[in-house]
Amino acid sequence: MTIKLQTFTVLALSAGVLPFIATPPPAAAVTVRPAAPPPAESAERPASEETEKVEKVEEVKSKPVLLRPGHRGEAVRSLQRKLHRGRYYFGRINGVYDEQTKFAVWAFQKHKRMMPRKEVGPKMLAALDKPVRHKVLVPGGAPDRVEIDLRNQLLTVYRDRRPALISHVSTGAEVRYCENGRCGNAITPTGDFRVLRRAPGWTTGPLGSMYNSLYFTGAIAMHGSTKVPLRPASHGCVRVPLETSKRLYQMVKIGEPVHVRGKIM
Repeated sequence: MTIKLQTFTVLALSAGVLPFIATPPPAAAVTVRPAAPPPAESAERPASEETEKVEKVEEVKSKPVLLRPGHRGEAVRSLQRKLHRGRYYFGRINGVYDEQTKFAVWAFQKHKRMMPRKEVGPKMLAALDKPVRHKVLVPGGAPDRVEIDLRNQLLTVYRDRRPALISHVSTGAEVRYCENGRCGNAITPTGDFRVLRRAPGWTTGPLGSMYNSLYFTGAIAMHGSTKVPLRPASHGCVRVPLETSKRLYQMVKIGEPVHVRGKIM
């Protein structure tokens, strides 16, 4: 066997053919690590849920405090007290954000040149604690008088030249109307007038019901109403919130000057 192998090798070398010997390379050193376990979802979920809860709590704390119709409590009672001190609110201090409270909120917002809204936030609450610069429609007018601002839909009663009652109102819609066989123009006239007649309690006429009416020209009166929207909506009278109209009727007597100025926008 040795002689044959040597003979084969010599013949292969002489033919120029190198023998192929399939010798496996030395094995490389491989470090085998155990497979990583799958993410522990059940362990991570509680942590993320806890983070979400904290974020939600912080979000609630950062939101501005809002009072709106229907709310009750001490915050509403405090709001009513401040509105009463400012001569905007004349209803009960009952801690209920009712319709009369809403009308007083509108009166303050319009008096402060703010956009009338039902909601009360930090901006308005802060403004309630600051003095309001009042714009007089009739400089040099009588110490006791009534001013009606058509543009801002606001009524102010002065006592000794100081605002003693400030009310949101709804004046003539300035449209042509025909109701119950009666037609006319829904206009609240501008000018200088005086209270000519008083009608206590509810009275009903062809154009509807009026409460505690104070007539200052013809059939045009300042009176309490259950409908006092933000827009001019009357047939020409000056609609006043019911609770405010009670105080208005107590204050204003026959002969008191009434000044109507401005133009509805």
